[in-house]
Amino acid sequence: MRTRIIKVWERLRSSFWFLPTAMALAAVLLSTLVVHFNSEITGGLERFLGLTFSGGAAGASEVMSTIAGSMITVAGVVFSMTLVVLSLASSQLGPRMLRTFMRDTTTQVVLGTFVATFLYCLLVLRTIRRTEEYAFVPHAAVALGVALAVLSIGVLIYFIHHVALSIQADEIVARIGKQLTDRIELELVAPLTPLDPDQRGEPLGRELILAFDRDASNVAAETDGYVEYVDHAALLEIAVREDVVLRLERVAGQYVVAGHPIVSISPGSRLDDELGARINGTIAIGNQRSPRQDIKFVVDQLVEIAVRALSPGLNDPYTAIRCLDRLGSALCRYAERTQPSDCRYDSQTRLRVISRVVTFADITDTSFNQIRQNARTNAAVTLRLLETLAVVAASVIRPEDRATLQRHSEMVARGARDGLPEEGDRRAVEERVAQFHSALAARA
Repeated sequence: MRTRIIKVWERLRSSFWFLPTAMALAAVLLSTLVVHFNSEITGGLERFLGLTFSGGAAGASEVMSTIAGSMITVAGVVFSMTLVVLSLASSQLGPRMLRTFMRDTTTQVVLGTFVATFLYCLLVLRTIRRTEEYAFVPHAAVALGVALAVLSIGVLIYFIHHVALSIQADEIVARIGKQLTDRIELELVAPLTPLDPDQRGEPLGRELILAFDRDASNVAAETDGYVEYVDHAALLEIAVREDVVLRLERVAGQYVVAGHPIVSISPGSRLDDELGARINGTIAIGNQRSPRQDIKFVVDQLVEIAVRALSPGLNDPYTAIRCLDRLGSALCRYAERTQPSDCRYDSQTRLRVISRVVTFADITDTSFNQIRQNARTNAAVTLRLLETLAVVAASVIRPEDRATLQRHSEMVARGARDGLPEEGDRRAVEERVAQFHSALAARA
């Protein structure tokens, strides 16, 4: 159940309709309450603020009609501007960026503000009576409609500023970089110290793996798609209740085919249809990857921007350099923190769930491989790549992390020797490699 709620919430957060709809419903409720308690609210406004609408029914109708027409027109303009931004982001930065833009709360609130104000004025307008027998003017509701119109003007001005910022490549890269560092700091909370460089869960022994495989049965995935979210707490609860050991065969971000193994269970004799359904219920599978548990997905977004910037069609090495800077910041934080264990235990310290965590080597490979491959003939990006490796080298503590950085520096140097025809550029690369080795040796 928790997995389904999280999956639905992620869908709602990435939609343009949920928040505006909620604000529109709030406007319906607000208009009903203000009209119903019109006399009390009007008296309070006059007594404490000295402000209220004092015109007649014809004036109130004209004001509400004008505001409603203006709001729905501006809402159309805002929607058009949003589509233009989405189109530019998709063509220049990649279609994966659309999720980031659609999750932008500012755009959703702006759309909701104009739609809600339009709906509020429309509903207040229908309550105004100007017949000879009976006249009714909800002065408080009309005054509130004018206030909402003034607020909407401020929202429109801010939205124009926000759009101008949101289409700048540096701002987009910075936003994704912050999302990446936030995910790292959320998932890797414990800082690592040089006095204890091997603070990581103990690796599974070969004997334990062989014993698990001999007695294990597989839980098949119910549908095709990407693993979006895994409820580890629910899996641990199932393993304790059934007295079994579970091993995740697919983790967040990986693709799974329906009918293929997604979880293994040992002893396999305890697997039945009901248990298999419960295990599948703890794993959310969808059509898109989600950054909720998939750090590599956010890394891939920065890498995609950098690779597109290096393409002949764009030829924008400066954007690629900005992406490398953000990736370097994230890798520094990753290197300085304790990596989680592959194993989860119950209260009696018995092994219950086996998963695969993302290591520093995984993140580094994802961050640099494609950029290195596409920047072999670009001296500026190659030099910044080596400088980024040197910056990260100043933060690494674990020996295996230093070996990972050493491997990448060697690959960058070989690619530069083959891809850069200018001798001066190759000498600059050699200087950066020497600086990297100095930083790595100093940290060691």
